[in-house]
Amino acid sequence: MQAVPMVDLKAQYALIKSEIDNGIQEVMDSMAFINGPAVKAFQTELSHYLGGAEVIACANGTDALQIAMMALGLQPGDEVITANFTYVATAEVIALLQLKPVLVDVDPHTFNIDVAAVEKAITPRTKAIVPVHLFGQCADMAPLLALAEKHQLYVIEDTAQAIGADYTFPDGRVAKAGTMGTIGCTSFFPSKNLGCYGDGGAIFTRDAVLANKIRMIANHGQSVQYYHDEVGVNSRLDSIQAAILRAKLPHLDRYNASRAAAAAYYTEAFNKVSWLTTPRLAANSTHVFHQYTLQLGEGVDREAFRAHLTALGIPCMIYYPVPLHEQKAYAQHGHYPVTEALCKSVVSLPMHSELGEETLARIVEGVRAF
Repeated sequence: MQAVPMVDLKAQYALIKSEIDNGIQEVMDSMAFINGPAVKAFQTELSHYLGGAEVIACANGTDALQIAMMALGLQPGDEVITANFTYVATAEVIALLQLKPVLVDVDPHTFNIDVAAVEKAITPRTKAIVPVHLFGQCADMAPLLALAEKHQLYVIEDTAQAIGADYTFPDGRVAKAGTMGTIGCTSFFPSKNLGCYGDGGAIFTRDAVLANKIRMIANHGQSVQYYHDEVGVNSRLDSIQAAILRAKLPHLDRYNASRAAAAAYYTEAFNKVSWLTTPRLAANSTHVFHQYTLQLGEGVDREAFRAHLTALGIPCMIYYPVPLHEQKAYAQHGHYPVTEALCKSVVSLPMHSELGEETLARIVEGVRAF
């Protein structure tokens, strides 16, 4: 029996092949591979999708985080608070810039950064907070932004897994993930909800002055060629990747809706399975399901579960098996009971925009047969 793909980019491509191929051909015809018309058009179109936030494309999501922190003028020794339960890139750029990553625990239901833990971690050296919109839904931004305002802190949203998610504030205002803090950062890694066919990333901000500084830093610190006013980096989204993203962007909401429908199918099937906990939905955020992540009950052998599914041709992944505070490069003392429990119990099932009911039924049957 054919194996189920964890992410089915071939099927997604087949549905919009002509749009992608035409976009790539336009770039080839123009030979404008660096900062060409496709990049500028994509930035404009994504800005419109995000409600007018300025968009600066860059080489990848990790660069986006680094450039954001450089643009804010953070200095060696400054403390930056972020979630312990996340991919390493979030903490990596903090350490790379000789800032101090301060890890805090996450909410046991949404897996996003615990606002109360953030408040306890603030010191006179704290300069920024990096909430990660994990697995596809927004961190609780209203109290987080209020906390940041109270302590005069920057907020850098890591929205690599949640592009397209909507957050609703207590007053009814709705904002897209990545557009609420000082700066938002995303990745266009191929498996993302909006992914290219290589590396890519972008930075968002509603501050025009800050946007200009970010553009300079991403382009060797220059706004006029050969005049370098900032210490910068070389981080560009190439035109072919921009053309691919332009073709995909009009389909993003459909992709996210398809993922949500697949997630609903899973949840309905697993809700009454005593040894599984299905994803909890935040009350104030939509969920775009970059991942569909289950928690296995106490005493369930995760490796045996994975082996069982693998034997049936059903892949599954663990995001993430080791908390950041236990990684050699970022080791910290502290008490992180939620993160530690999640790292021992989570498992993610196949999730993408082309999951059909036949495939979903096969996955569900395989899981329930364990």
